[in-house]
Amino acid sequence: MSRKSSRRTTQRASRSSAPVVWPGVQGGQFLPLDPGQIDAIHRAALVVLERTGMGEIPPVVEQALAEKGLRVGSDGRMSFPPALVEDAIAQARRDVVLWGQGADTALELRGNRVYVGSGGAAPNVIDRSTGAYRPSTLRDLYDAARMVDALEHIHFFCRSLVATDLPDPRSLDINTAFACLAGTGKHVTVQASHPDHVAAIADLAHSVAGGRDAFAERPILSLNINHVVPPLRFDADSAGVMAEAARLELPFHINSFDQAGASSPAALAGAVVQAVAETLAGLVFAQAINPTCKAVFGPRPMITDLRSGAMTGGCGEQAIAMAAAVQMGRFYDLPTSCIAGAADSKSPDVQSGYEKALTVGLAAHAGCNFITQAGGMQAGLMGASFDSYVIDNEMLGVILRSVRGIEVTEETLSVGIIDEAVRGEGHFLGAADTLGRMTTEYLYPALADRDSPEEWEASGRANLSQRAHQFADRILAEHFPRHIAAQTEANLRATFDIQLAPEAMLPLGSRPAGQEQKA
Repeated sequence: MSRKSSRRTTQRASRSSAPVVWPGVQGGQFLPLDPGQIDAIHRAALVVLERTGMGEIPPVVEQALAEKGLRVGSDGRMSFPPALVEDAIAQARRDVVLWGQGADTALELRGNRVYVGSGGAAPNVIDRSTGAYRPSTLRDLYDAARMVDALEHIHFFCRSLVATDLPDPRSLDINTAFACLAGTGKHVTVQASHPDHVAAIADLAHSVAGGRDAFAERPILSLNINHVVPPLRFDADSAGVMAEAARLELPFHINSFDQAGASSPAALAGAVVQAVAETLAGLVFAQAINPTCKAVFGPRPMITDLRSGAMTGGCGEQAIAMAAAVQMGRFYDLPTSCIAGAADSKSPDVQSGYEKALTVGLAAHAGCNFITQAGGMQAGLMGASFDSYVIDNEMLGVILRSVRGIEVTEETLSVGIIDEAVRGEGHFLGAADTLGRMTTEYLYPALADRDSPEEWEASGRANLSQRAHQFADRILAEHFPRHIAAQTEANLRATFDIQLAPEAMLPLGSRPAGQEQKA
């Protein structure tokens, strides 16, 4: 074998082991704001925090920030000096890494690395049998977690559904954490409705992780915290949750959730300014509690349909405003999260596809580290669909492939390969380079239709929704992972009032007699 042939064989072998897309693919090529606009938004956010400040200051915030010299004014508002805000940005951690329960599950939230996941906290789910919306349950939440566990392009599980069948907020918070961690080995993000619940969630997560030290080294769970009531007011319970999370060293996402034209300015630039200002106020507060806290910057300027006042999560304005907010996070070099994929469509149809592809695509290309709501959500976050998870997983693979971009090297420029083909067979089909790149350069869909019209006719004209429904059925029937060790699960059930029945975590054929229809 010649030296040239040997080198080509080595290159093909190397390529054949590389994935087409991967968690943490580098984005950041889409820049909706130019440097002058970025600086203008930053300066405006500082002015808002100093001039208008934050209102409805709960005691936990007032006490923490008093040590920074901040006081509540006669108007009931607290002003944030620009120097203090900029110090908080400078001192924030840039090394936040979130983990799942497996070995190869690290989400490195730095630079332009892009990870996509679920989310939404919807109160409804599309029923598998009737196709109608109905209130979601704890079993639905567990099923959603194990669905995401089986889908390769969804990198983490942010709570998608609210278990409306649980009796009280504490039971909801604890059982949500258990169901999510039981259903998926990927990183889990949940919420706590009251500060008093944070310690219990932490204890549960520590047990699953193998102890507090093991959790500190590889945090398998983080908290979503919407710490503000827009415009520019703290939420007392959420601020308390943030304080507890910071003290207990749980990673958390500092999220604003404004609606342009309703709870933030109608001008998109103004909506971004307010979202950035509110999130920075949360960062200042979190660092006052624990200067080394693992915090993720999460400004979320959402859009209002000004004809009705309803949130619209799938429009072009949503896509560009969120991408601009992401770019502000990249400007600060902070771990950054956002919402994208909150389609207004009520079912996984054409409208759902273009809304999700646009919003998730722009957020990913902007380089968002942690994109929530990217899979499974419908009806402006009011409902989730298991079929959507399957369809969106394939969509996310396509988006990540576009984010990966084109590698330009001496080899990929293909000058010699072009010459060989032109002087030889006149095409590239069957060429060694083509065969070698089939599985490393190109991502092939499992569900999307690329058949000829004749093949499509012969197959019964099956559409994407039908194929997705069948695929989702198989996952729900067969994929019952055991991420929590049996003894750990027994200990958790003895410690907490876990409402997810053990038989619900088994395939139908493996359940004890008489339990097939339960849970």
